[in-house]
Amino acid sequence: MRPRIVCAPDSFKGSLTATEAAAAMSRGIKRFDSELETVELPLSDGGEGLTEALIASTSGYRKEVMVSGPLGKKVRAFYGILGDGRGVMEMSSASGLTLLEPGELNPLETSTFGSGELLGRLLEEGCREIILGIGGSATNDGGLGMLQALGAKFFDNRGRELAPGGKSLNELAAFKLEGLDSRLDRIDLKIACDVDNPLTGKRGAAAVYGPQKGATPNMVRELDRGLTRLAAIIREKMGLEVDKVPGAGAAGGLGAGLMAFLGAELKPGSELVLDTVNFSEKIRDAELILTGEGRLDEQTARGKVVLGVVRRSRGLPVVALGGWVEPEISILKEEGLTAFFSILDRPRDLEDAMNHTYQLLEWSTREIVSLYFAGRKY
Repeated sequence: MRPRIVCAPDSFKGSLTATEAAAAMSRGIKRFDSELETVELPLSDGGEGLTEALIASTSGYRKEVMVSGPLGKKVRAFYGILGDGRGVMEMSSASGLTLLEPGELNPLETSTFGSGELLGRLLEEGCREIILGIGGSATNDGGLGMLQALGAKFFDNRGRELAPGGKSLNELAAFKLEGLDSRLDRIDLKIACDVDNPLTGKRGAAAVYGPQKGATPNMVRELDRGLTRLAAIIREKMGLEVDKVPGAGAAGGLGAGLMAFLGAELKPGSELVLDTVNFSEKIRDAELILTGEGRLDEQTARGKVVLGVVRRSRGLPVVALGGWVEPEISILKEEGLTAFFSILDRPRDLEDAMNHTYQLLEWSTREIVSLYFAGRKY
């Protein structure tokens, strides 16, 4: 029987999707020996590319719909139906940074309302389990917009409904959940989270991610006060402590809002994805596992795809490939990583390297497999 090689990368951000990266690896293997068996298994840590990776790995399909964007203007968003009927969506498809021009970034005004509309479309599909990726947001509203779209109501101390946007959190005084879509009670909502930040403070949603969403220092302080108020209201009205839960600060506090108001389960994105694609079954009888992402560094060892692959590979040889490789990745040798390599063939500027990522990944994979099988007959 010919050796079986599993190609299980994350995306090479800005260059290749996980699906494209897996295809490049497979093509490199076939260039070495066309009779080798390859399994293309694109993965994700819950951020950008989650939907595509799970669709590709489970033989599912994608649907596009019109929803409200971060500032209310209609945008074309998407979700996926997996091969087994489960649903998947990325909140960034409706409420993400990439939907706004630089001059439009303002987390005081942006809302997750469109993400709630997108989740509503999945409820209409009849999915009993939904995986929600919460990376790449343009928002800092604690998930209130998403919940409003699903029927919840939030009020200030005069009984007036709150307007969309992060600025409204400072006025939050009460809420009503009776209007929430009843179908939410019948689904298992799993949150794929790629960060472990708490809701507030120096490592919280506003302080760490607010600036990249357009927040000035004064805005960061205002947003953090709003999220602190949200945590206090949840504590007072529901008896729940969400402030310091790892991942509560994801997507501008969306993690906290979904945990508190919908009882959602936050899980490390890479672990959730590996479970969803039945990784352990897919690597059965494999000879070698190839993984990777655009940058292999200390973050890789903190819950990213490569770490998850290494930990679940049951002692099989695992090789990681990346465009940018830092020495800190060597800590994964202690977890069982066999080797790691940069795909660069020579000094290149960033734009040049990113324009040739597919070819570089294909070429590097071919050479690694050539070395792995050197002198062996099969």
